[in-house]
Parts: sequence; structure tokens; C-alpha cells
Amino acid sequence: MGILARFRRDRLNRRIVDQLWEQVVAAARDPVRFTEGGLPDTLEGRFEALSLEMIAVLNRISIEPDLKALSQDLVDRFMTDIDHSMREIGISYLAVPKRMRKFAARFYTRVRDCQPAMAEGDAASLADALARTVLSEAVGGRPDAASALAHHMIQQQARYAALTNEQILAGRLLEPPKTETA
Repeated sequence: MGILARFRRDRLNRRIVDQLWEQVVAAARDPVRFTEGGLPDTLEGRFEALSLEMIAVLNRISIEPDLKALSQDLVDRFMTDIDHSMREIGISYLAVPKRMRKFAARFYTRVRDCQPAMAEGDAASLADALARTVLSEAVGGRPDAASALAHHMIQQQARYAALTNEQILAGRLLEPPKTETA
């Protein structure tokens, strides 16, 4: 592969990842997560909303060998955006790396605790995981919030599962899934 072909491929991948990221952010801003799901409208709550949306997208991407390369690029984009956001809100230049390590650890904890239940469509197990991790401090003992958030995330998981690879590669996560016509 020539050097120009590699640059074109990298540019195309970056465009796809940027489009996917924009769609993840748009989906994570769904008010249901904050009203019914109990996530606080804070930096931490928004991080949790993004983390859960990322898990749903990564579950879909990871089942397709042709899309697996996007997984790490999308996670890298997520972490880069968190880094930039912290710098924009004025967190000290020296404190950002330390906070990034904490955010990355929280994200991978969410992946470990929530991904299996989301992949299986198990709302009860997901609600337990959400109550234990994501919502432990946020909702002050509202068990309905964990259940509502779990059901919402299972719906998102099903929505992404119905998307074609072409829709994903075009960065169109939020459009209606294509249906087969006979």
C-alpha cells in the first residue's frame, strides 16, 4: 500500500469516527436518561450518558469483523473529547492527565459491569449494574431510575443491532434501521 493510499484511508476512517462520535453525543443527550433514568445533569452525569451510549455502539460494532477496527478509534475519540472538555472548562493543565486516568478507569468499569447485560438484553441485570455503579450516588435511592435507564439502554442496543454495516460506516446511527423488502 502506498503512502498516499494510507493517508486517504486514515482520513476516511477519521471522518467515519467523527460522524459516529457526533451521533453518539446526540443520542447521549436524550433527556430520558436524565429525567426518568436519574442521571444528574452534571459533568459526571454527561460522562455516564456518553459511556452507556458508547457501550451500546461498541456492542454492535464488535460483532462484525469488518467494523472491529472502528472500536478503538471510537474509544480514542471519546477520551480525546473528554480531555478537551476538561481543558475547556478550566481544569488545570497538570490535573487533566490524573482526571483522565480516573475517567478511563470509570469507563472500563462501566464496560465490564454493563456490557454483558446490555449484549444479552437483560434489563434486570443491567439495572442492578447501573444501580451499583452509575447511579449509586446520583439518584438517592430511586430504584425506578435504574430500571428506566436499563430499559432505555436495552432499546438503544436493539436499535443499533438493527443497523446495517453500511449505515454504521456512513455514521448514521440515529436514522431508522433499514428493513428488508421482498
